[in-house]
Amino acid sequence: MDFFISAAYADTAAGGPPGGEYMQFILLAGFLVIFYMMIWRPQAKRAKEHRNLVSGLQKGDEVVTSGGIAGKVTKVTDDFLVIEASDTVELKVQKSAVIAALPKGTLKAI
Repeated sequence: MDFFISAAYADTAAGGPPGGEYMQFILLAGFLVIFYMMIWRPQAKRAKEHRNLVSGLQKGDEVVTSGGIAGKVTKVTDDFLVIEASDTVELKVQKSAVIAALPKGTLKAI
């Protein structure tokens, strides 16, 4: 059957692309830099901002939770907040559920 299919041998004189080993390293390093700049660094920045927001919460701050509930903080503990959503409604939420602090007086304007 060898007369139907001829054998293909690699050409040893041609070599690979110019700078073969180094080019692969440069491409890998480039992808790592792009990954860091576009994904890792912005995510770490957002996490740091959220950590600072949550640690700085105090009584009287107006906040919005991840569920969309807006209210005024009436009590702060280590892991939880008590939020006054209206005059008669108080909700206990985890600190991590707070996504934004509102400027003073925002709730009265709504």
